[in-house]
Amino acid sequence: MNKIEYNNCFNILEAIYTMKTVTMRVDDSVYKMIKLAADGQRRNISNFIEFATIQYLTSSQYVDDNEMHEILSDEDLVENLMLGFKQAKNKDYTIV
Repeated sequence: MNKIEYNNCFNILEAIYTMKTVTMRVDDSVYKMIKLAADGQRRNISNFIEFATIQYLTSSQYVDDNEMHEILSDEDLVENLMLGFKQAKNKDYTIV
């Protein structure tokens, strides 16, 4: 699997999911911190929470080039991932 095929897999996953509304409760002090940070970046609170979450997840779940090469060179793993992407796209799965 080359880099383009790898990126296409994630594009397929992105297309499967739609925007969701999330309701959450936070302490007043946490809300004030979020509001201050959002204002500082000229974002609304919803956009800031999405941005901050993506920043956190992408920085803490980082895979370096060597590890990605190892993952992509595992043919069985790549085959299973592609099957999973195909099944997700076709909504051929059961949530347990």
